[in-house]
Amino acid sequence: MRALFYGIGLQFKFDIRSKSMLITCYLVPLIFFFFMSGIFTSIDTTVTKTLISSMTVFTITMSALMGLPPALAEIYATDIKKVYKANGAPIWFGIITQFISSFIHTVVVCLIIFALSPLVFKAELPSGLLWYFLSLITLLAVTLAIGCIIGLLFKQQAKLTMIAMIIFLPSTMLSGIMFPAEMLPQFMQYIAYAFPATIAFKAMTNFQVWHIPVLLAVFAVLCGVIALLLKFKIKH
Repeated sequence: MRALFYGIGLQFKFDIRSKSMLITCYLVPLIFFFFMSGIFTSIDTTVTKTLISSMTVFTITMSALMGLPPALAEIYATDIKKVYKANGAPIWFGIITQFISSFIHTVVVCLIIFALSPLVFKAELPSGLLWYFLSLITLLAVTLAIGCIIGLLFKQQAKLTMIAMIIFLPSTMLSGIMFPAEMLPQFMQYIAYAFPATIAFKAMTNFQVWHIPVLLAVFAVLCGVIALLLKFKIKH
């Protein structure tokens, strides 16, 4: 357990120094937050009711899908994996430390957005803070799990980035964070539910009992997929 905590702390420090993590986890989400929040609130003042939730969903999706997979691919598609084996570290060690480190970094940015939105853009706090933070945590866990699968499946950075973008773009465009989902054609509104960002955004803004259990069930399935991929990595 001490080795695990040490590995998480070490990975956290590495990520702070990583230019890729700095850009995808901090720089891009915060720049998007300041520019788009200013645009959204100047066009429609009612956006302040859902601004915090919208920016949170974007930050989580950006950080987990664009920041985590390259870091994992660097571990499991290179000789770094052999270093783990040579030192007696289990195959899952890298994915756990990277997952938790990314989780902490992303939560930090989400808290910055949560604190600054009411001060800078007069955004309204979510009506149910408990459900908001519960939705935030479950969405982050699910999206990071998707990022882990992408990082384990694809070795080439170009292909990895392309797959991540294929999931990232509809997650943000169809979830309702950019414009009301009701503006979409009916069939696209149904397709949107295939993305966790849509369910989480609805949970943050209009909570219903089924939202969180569905996200947790998806997370459980994704964890099973990750376990199978790690077994494959052991054999190869």
